[in-house]
Amino acid sequence: MGEVNLIANLPIIDLSATDRFSTAATLRQACIEVGFFYIVNHGVDKALFERLFDESKKFFSLPEEEKMKLDRKKELSGYTALYSEKLDTSLNTKGDPKESFYIGPLHDEICNLNQWPSEELLPNWRPTMEAYHRQILSAGNSLLSLLALALNLDEKFFENVGALDPPMPFLRLLHYPEGDPSCHNDEVLGASAHSDYGMITLLATDGVPGLQVCRERDRQPQIWENVPHVEGAIIVNIGDITERWTNGLFRSTLHRVVPKGRERYSAALFLDPPHDFSVECLETCCSESNPPRFPPIRFVDYLQERYRAISLTYGA
Repeated sequence: MGEVNLIANLPIIDLSATDRFSTAATLRQACIEVGFFYIVNHGVDKALFERLFDESKKFFSLPEEEKMKLDRKKELSGYTALYSEKLDTSLNTKGDPKESFYIGPLHDEICNLNQWPSEELLPNWRPTMEAYHRQILSAGNSLLSLLALALNLDEKFFENVGALDPPMPFLRLLHYPEGDPSCHNDEVLGASAHSDYGMITLLATDGVPGLQVCRERDRQPQIWENVPHVEGAIIVNIGDITERWTNGLFRSTLHRVVPKGRERYSAALFLDPPHDFSVECLETCCSESNPPRFPPIRFVDYLQERYRAISLTYGA
């Protein structure tokens, strides 16, 4: 399982900082070195975080038969039950002990494909999720402009090339039931080791620890670092397609969730480009001495390659 006795010292990126180029330089270093960081002054209301997790707990507390009425369909929105996915297919387990609920994009042509719990059961659930979805997406868009600067590009680069036309944000609510903290082995990982597939992931948690990162995935034994909770901050990680886009400059880092003997709730926003968007090496990330390592690929084709390895998708 590897060694775990370190605390990840991740940088904090202030989205409201006036010196954007200095902030972008700090962000660039974080993306090169570890691929994980915190963001603050992101514009998401503190009270909305509280309502988000309150409503999430209400849904996951429903009887299983009620939740299964919203079973996820067509890889878009809805409920996924305990053990329905295994992020690390090398493990000899029946699946990861977590349950989740996906909410897809809210723009008109897609939002009608989302599933929602009954208003009679959870009257405040949908408006809370939609409000959070919009605020966290706004934070993600702000971060992407800073990420463009960190790549020595125009801050509107991702918007100008169509990577956000429209964006494909998926919000995933996650519930990890109480686990036995004495059983630290591969059989009881809440989310087994994985990296995320898209551009960036913005993660909010209820403060219960459990997230760990591994900076060097090929090192044996692997060294895992605990990611501490920072009040009011959102944890962000770089996804695989951004690593590919940047020719391996920015890192998509292996991470997992381990049980700590307490229930854990989190909400991950996966911010991705449109499915038909073609990803090819950025000009600022290649040269004659450092040619592109990967051919261009449509994002949907890349996703399909990755989805074949597991039953559903990803999250922390």
